[in-house]
Amino acid sequence: MRSGLRAIVAGAGALAALALAGCGGPAADGSGNGRLDVVTSFYPLEFIARTVGGDAVNVTTLTAPGVEPHDLELTPKQVGSIATAKLVVYEKDLQPAVDEAVEQNAKDAGFDIAPAAQLEATGADFEEHEPGQAEPAAHKDKALDPHFWLDPVRYGEVVKAVEEKLVSVDSAGAAGYHQRAKALLAQIGKLDTEYRTGLADCRLTTFVTSHQAFAYLAKRYGLTMIGIAGFTPDAEPAPARIKEVQDIVKAQQVTTIFYEELVSPKVAETIANDVGVKTAVLSPIEGLSDANSKDTYLTLMQRNLQELRTANGCS
Repeated sequence: MRSGLRAIVAGAGALAALALAGCGGPAADGSGNGRLDVVTSFYPLEFIARTVGGDAVNVTTLTAPGVEPHDLELTPKQVGSIATAKLVVYEKDLQPAVDEAVEQNAKDAGFDIAPAAQLEATGADFEEHEPGQAEPAAHKDKALDPHFWLDPVRYGEVVKAVEEKLVSVDSAGAAGYHQRAKALLAQIGKLDTEYRTGLADCRLTTFVTSHQAFAYLAKRYGLTMIGIAGFTPDAEPAPARIKEVQDIVKAQQVTTIFYEELVSPKVAETIANDVGVKTAVLSPIEGLSDANSKDTYLTLMQRNLQELRTANGCS
């Protein structure tokens, strides 16, 4: 990670069919196969583009499976794909290399989804600093949390924005985009309902994660997130922070320390061993790994819900 911001199983089959089959006429000029060339910066946006775009689009994602998106560096080939795309869907300030490439090569094609996500300052520590050096509270308060996709409601707003953008770029495919977006939004609405009901009655409301990616989710569903590290998933937390987290785990009888797929679980496992609790995966869904390559945003979010329910003793 570079300094600063460098950076439901049910219904899923129907959505996949829509994404593959699509509807409406062929897309306006783009790739040689008659599809609209769309580049997305990382997995949550790729899933939207592929699902809403269906067979009217040819989607390329810049963050390959197994790559931590915050650390993305672009190859010349990827910069070339940005320059020739009809639409580049990205989140400004999340991946500076993408921001720079769009600014230099795709000003007209670039589509920043951050306004649609309505990012907020959640109080999480999203700036990288030296071990043991505290981040000024005033700076924390101003840092916008980029992890909108872990809140289904915010994610739905971005789906709508991408739908509208696809229609504006390829009006001939409007009917298909609208149909597929409607189907996806229905599944996201169902996911939101499952989270609201599934987390409504829990013995615990606090959960501990390896980095602070889940603030929007916590706020939406009445939970409290405790992050071991800040924005940088693989950052080494200061000893004082580890001690603070251990004290919280003991005081609140937290049962599980969550870590994620794309970074080492070493710190989470160390804390869990020291205080005698379990570890489990809570996916930030920033990218797919070999272990979850057949999953989708929807299935991963549903798995996260089950992990939270188990860890927090939800009825």
